[in-house]
Amino acid sequence: MNNSDSRINPRQLGTPRGGSYAAVPTSGDRKNLNKPTRGRKKSIFEAYMSKEDVSAGLKRGELIQGPLRINPKKYHEAFIPSPDGTRDIFIDGVVARNRALNGDIVVVKLLPKEQWKVIKPDGSDKETEATHESDVPEDMLGTCIPQETVKGDAKSPDVIIEAQFDDNDAEHGQDHLYSAKPLCIPILLKKISFSEGINCRKLCFFQVVYILEKKHSRAATGFIKLLADKNSELFKRCAMFSPVDHRVPRAYVSLADCPQDFVTRPEDYSNMLFICRIVDWKEDSNFATGYLAKSLGQAGEIEPETEGILTEYGVDFSDFSPEALECLPQNLPWVISPGELAKRRDLRKECIFTIDPSTAKDLDDALSCKQLPDGNFEVGVHIADVSYFVLEETALDKIASERATSVYLVQKVIPMLPKLLCEELCSLNPMRDRLTFSVMWKVTPEGKILDEWLGRTVMCSCVKLSYDHAQSMIENPGKVFSPEELPPVSPQHSIAEIQQAVLNLHRIAQHLRKQRFIDGALRLDQLKLSFTLDQESGMPQGCYIYQYRDSNKLVEEFMLLANMAVAHQIYRSFPEQALLRRHPPPQTKLLKDLMEFCNQVGLDIDFSSAGTLHVSALPHAGSCHHPCSHPSLASHPFQMALYFCTGVLEDETLFRHYALNVPFYTHFTSPIRRYADIIVHRLLSASLGGSPIKMEKEAIQRQADHCNDRKMASKRVQELSADLFFAIFVRECGPLESEAMVMGVLNEAFDVLVLKFGVQKRIYCNALPLLGFHFQKVGRKPELTLMWEPEKPEQESVPQVITIFTLVEVVLTSDGVPLKYSALLKRPSSEK
Repeated sequence: MNNSDSRINPRQLGTPRGGSYAAVPTSGDRKNLNKPTRGRKKSIFEAYMSKEDVSAGLKRGELIQGPLRINPKKYHEAFIPSPDGTRDIFIDGVVARNRALNGDIVVVKLLPKEQWKVIKPDGSDKETEATHESDVPEDMLGTCIPQETVKGDAKSPDVIIEAQFDDNDAEHGQDHLYSAKPLCIPILLKKISFSEGINCRKLCFFQVVYILEKKHSRAATGFIKLLADKNSELFKRCAMFSPVDHRVPRAYVSLADCPQDFVTRPEDYSNMLFICRIVDWKEDSNFATGYLAKSLGQAGEIEPETEGILTEYGVDFSDFSPEALECLPQNLPWVISPGELAKRRDLRKECIFTIDPSTAKDLDDALSCKQLPDGNFEVGVHIADVSYFVLEETALDKIASERATSVYLVQKVIPMLPKLLCEELCSLNPMRDRLTFSVMWKVTPEGKILDEWLGRTVMCSCVKLSYDHAQSMIENPGKVFSPEELPPVSPQHSIAEIQQAVLNLHRIAQHLRKQRFIDGALRLDQLKLSFTLDQESGMPQGCYIYQYRDSNKLVEEFMLLANMAVAHQIYRSFPEQALLRRHPPPQTKLLKDLMEFCNQVGLDIDFSSAGTLHVSALPHAGSCHHPCSHPSLASHPFQMALYFCTGVLEDETLFRHYALNVPFYTHFTSPIRRYADIIVHRLLSASLGGSPIKMEKEAIQRQADHCNDRKMASKRVQELSADLFFAIFVRECGPLESEAMVMGVLNEAFDVLVLKFGVQKRIYCNALPLLGFHFQKVGRKPELTLMWEPEKPEQESVPQVITIFTLVEVVLTSDGVPLKYSALLKRPSSEK
């Protein structure tokens, strides 16, 4: 872009004619706007409080702070969690949000009672056009959960607010994530008496008064347009940037930033994506000010859209700096020094192998299983020693700590570490000596652990197996595999030896898994879309839901075991500095609502603990036609798992991991792609007599918080990448037909989970060839009756009843707009 000096002075900008939706005031907002001003421009937003007043207000309990979450489907609705974590605080309207953006840490105050108001449940079923309709974890807007009624008014619900909750990370080695869906709850805070508000059917309202931390990147993808008023002074100097994500405000950008012929040929740029960085948003303007950082390319194309996603979520995809690369070994090929070998247990002659996705290049974990003379087994988990190469307080360490995680897109990986480390020096490639940390156990054939050892090792993988290879061995235990059926195998080990080790690991893993669930663990898999891509064009050719099989479970069990062993080791050694991972129990209010809902729709699920939830849902796992098999139902009340430093959390009971039902857990097994694991490796090394870690507990907690933020951003980017490829797949290969399950019913629309592809869409009645439709509640269960137009004049209308968990046939079709596609309900058969 043209980096001209003619930047916009935000103070010179007012609100132009032909306003924007960006700051349309709510009724509560308008009361503030009607106050007289003395000779200056009327403010739209309230000035922020001073730092001193904010600090004092937080101490007195008059103000509340928390991360802001804006509903992507209804951008005027925003929330922060209440201090006790049991429910959400509602912030109504852009004005009340006071220029804060999604993810920012904000401080809010309770508005005066005269600004409280009644909110009627939205009967229109309309959604704000959002960036991506399938917007996990903030889609499926709570419509399938019964609304809570007010005491004294059994017929109509109290004010219902649709609150969003983040993902639950029920842990395992391959790091699948589970999304908690929104749940409808009334907002009630314990410290404030709302009896008057409830009796008059009003909702208390909050307003942002300060932004503690701008977590949002302030970058957005969108389009530029000429201003509507051609006679204004602004028209000569500014264009309007309209973000694709409606949670971000529109922004004035200098025409000097725009393409040279934009003013004379604006139509040429109507489908061109730009990146805008927001630099200011004044109190007296509906619009922010920003500058165009880059022209991305045509909307709907893979690379421009991908770069936009990465930029919006603050993912650093730049090349590694020369200073960082200088931290790597310069004399290649690199060999392990005799001095380093002397410090480690030598496992290079053992039968050790990797099991990974077939396309994986960053192989950071390996397994071994050797039968002992007494009939027991020596099982090992071997993890790349990344901390040997990434030393504390180096330029490379700084970049890795900032990136915090690798980001996995459909078509590529944005690595946390340079390629030389990810794919060579640290990757446990076959027939290459590699430095590792190992956890080794003596176990019985039934999986009972008799002994445990942790230490520094050196190993040499004998083969790189894929999950498909391992699965084939598990499914065909008597088969003799030929060399052509497997990747190259080290001459020191036979295929039969490797196959026997895989089978032994599988049998032990089955016992470990069974015992883990007996002990009260929980697992809910999120549906994960995978794609086959054209090798030349990179376009999606096929799409399928990833199948989680026994080979995946084998790896998962031993990664879990290693993570737990290391968690105990580093916490014993460093009770004030250990970096662990906790998973809080579900929010009680949400759990109660979900239990009530399941009872009403006839689902017999026991929510009293993680273990009982797993056991009651287990009979239906694997049946795509049963609602219990879909995480979108049972994951409602879950909170997300978090990294933390043990020294800053006094109550040890808060260390627990709810889903795994264990007291201590950490991440140790993926140091190539997660920075948290590198810190854990340093702690483990120090516990084994290595150099002490330099970070104090406060610094470890700051890094833990950053890792949590980047993990969430990475997860979101991964989802948006899948959304992008699926939308293109529908465009290129559609229409696509599939069976779908109804997950929510509204007055004039209903939400479906498309079973073949795992995507969720809303179907509107007015888009179907109906004679009419009727909404009613049977008990408290919503129901839509559709009356289809007859296909022939002599035929009668065909009725179709839509209720929660109804199975229907749908067709996905591209809308002709970049990345937009619709789900249409197929006409039911008229045959009886």
